[in-house]
Amino acid sequence: MTGVTLSSADLDPRRRRILFRCWHRGIREMDLVFGQFAEKEIAGLSEVELDEFETIMAEEDNDLVRWIMGTWPVPERFQTPMFERLAAYKPDFEYPADARNAE
Repeated sequence: MTGVTLSSADLDPRRRRILFRCWHRGIREMDLVFGQFAEKEIAGLSEVELDEFETIMAEEDNDLVRWIMGTWPVPERFQTPMFERLAAYKPDFEYPADARNAE
């Protein structure tokens, strides 16, 4: 199940692929963090930002959860504006599919 609400029709192939990967991480919390962040930001990211975002996405979900939640220190290589934007993003954990299932 995905929570995708953004149409990828107007996105280039790279952005469509990233958006799909953001919603199919493997850990639901990371699906919501990455998926909702990507829906909001993907269209406006530069190529350099997309490169960095994909580098972050390549990390293990369990590590990312700990870094984003602040239970582990963020490695120096990820102490970047992009990671800070991602970590500062607060997803709606009932968005949107979970909210529909509650009805």
